[in-house]
Amino acid sequence: MILHDLISYDVLRLIWWGLLGILLIGFAVTDGFDLGTGTLLPFVARNDLERRVVINSVGPVWEGNQVWLILGGGAIFAAWPPLYAVSFSGFYLAMFAILFALILRPVGFKYRSKRESPTWRRNWDWALFIGSFVPALIFGVAVGNVLQGVPFRFNSDLRIFYDGTFFGLLNPFALLCGLVSVSMLIMHGGAWLVLKTQGDVRERARNYGSIAAIATIALFVLAGAYIWAFVDGYRIVGSIDPVGPSNPLVKSVEMGEGIWLGNYGTYPWMMAAPILGIVAAFLAFILLRIRLEGLTVIVSGLSIVGIISTVGASMFPFILPSSLMPKASLTVWDASSSHLTLFIMLVVTAIFVPIILVYTAWVYRVLWGKVDEDEISGGKSHAY
Repeated sequence: MILHDLISYDVLRLIWWGLLGILLIGFAVTDGFDLGTGTLLPFVARNDLERRVVINSVGPVWEGNQVWLILGGGAIFAAWPPLYAVSFSGFYLAMFAILFALILRPVGFKYRSKRESPTWRRNWDWALFIGSFVPALIFGVAVGNVLQGVPFRFNSDLRIFYDGTFFGLLNPFALLCGLVSVSMLIMHGGAWLVLKTQGDVRERARNYGSIAAIATIALFVLAGAYIWAFVDGYRIVGSIDPVGPSNPLVKSVEMGEGIWLGNYGTYPWMMAAPILGIVAAFLAFILLRIRLEGLTVIVSGLSIVGIISTVGASMFPFILPSSLMPKASLTVWDASSSHLTLFIMLVVTAIFVPIILVYTAWVYRVLWGKVDEDEISGGKSHAY
């Protein structure tokens, strides 16, 4: 027996679909409070010392949190090559905007306090805001476009053609999903600041986080209603071989209103995802108001898990539908790497992801506690 035959091809495809979701959720939960904190920076901090407190609340951990984004991109490249090819080429300008914004963040963190000039520091504060708000918005816009279908097609040789434009991505539903993403991460960032700061900054973060929690619920429900009423979903017609070759053109696909909600009738347990997204956001609001700080971060993170899982549950087995050529849509069963590749990657993941988790937990444990204004104003060399 060949070793990789220990796990069947269809099971490996399912495992990697789940792992991709876990990696993306890991990025949203960990780097999400960084992005939310950066977005809140101009609003919760009124002077230079308060802004330094906000920045230092994420200063020790923001770099490590971005590991999940790198892992997610690597997983897409190695496990789902057609998905990587279509998304990274079709969304090229959007990806460039995200990368530009993400590059602003480390530069802002490192250079902001290099000079005493108020103008210098104010400009870098806005750079940190842009570097946090823009990715939060565009990631949500991307999800909105995926749910509607992306304008790509294959020819008979499986060459990919993308017929969309950057401004075509900025449609009403996609922007609505962008707002869901922004409000969700602001809620998470507000919960983090309540945990890590004190005084006026904490109270402002509590207020903004509470507003964002209610906005997250309202926008998430509105997006669900919009999908039900106006967005065509995708459904495989007939059968598809779960261990067949990675050729998206061998299946038939139909489109229709409300299809994305069909999985919840077929698999009622999937309703746990949207329920978790809504209930956890409401609990985050309650906990913010009654000042249970540590639990609030956990609950807001669970809301993110529920909201992102809702997208995956609604679309399964699709991972990237095509609005131009529905049968070219990428699914779990026809867009993966080979059986052997998925198995080798699973072994590597089983070795290194636990190491990353242990190291990350150790970092958070060592750097736990509130950011103290006296320590920041005392000129400690480690403070941003």
